[in-house]
Amino acid sequence: MTKKFNSYKELIEEKQKLEVLLHAQKELLRYDVKALKAEFLPVKDAIETIKKFTTKDKSNMLLTAGSDLLINAVIKNLLLARTGWVTKFIVPYFMKNFSSHVLADNKEKWFHKLKSWMGFKNGKQKKDETTKKNEEDVF
Repeated sequence: MTKKFNSYKELIEEKQKLEVLLHAQKELLRYDVKALKAEFLPVKDAIETIKKFTTKDKSNMLLTAGSDLLINAVIKNLLLARTGWVTKFIVPYFMKNFSSHVLADNKEKWFHKLKSWMGFKNGKQKKDETTKKNEEDVF
C-alpha cells in the first residue's frame, strides 16, 4: 500500500508509527518463540534421555571403565546368564551408556565417597588409631 505524503511532517509521523509497529511485532515474535520453547520442552527432555541411552559420556574414562566392568560382571554374566545373545548384547550396551552419563553428572559425589572409603579426609589420608597412639607415646 502506498500512501501519498503532503509534507515532511507526515512522513516523519508515519515513520514513527511504523517503528512502533515494528517494535510491537518483534516483542510478539519473542513471546511466541518463548511459548514454543516451553511447549517443546518435554520433547527436548525426551530426546536428551534417549541420547543418554544411545551415546556414552567420555569425559571421565576411569568411572566409565569401572561401571563397564561392574555391568559386565553383574548384569551380563549373572542376571542375563540364561538369556539369548541379543539380550546379552543390547541390555548391557544401554546400561553402560546411561550409567556413564549418571556417573559423569555426579562424579564429584562419587569421588568424595571413594576417598572416604579409602580413608582420605580433606585431601590427606587418615591415620589409624594405633599409629596416632604410638606417635603420641613417643613425644
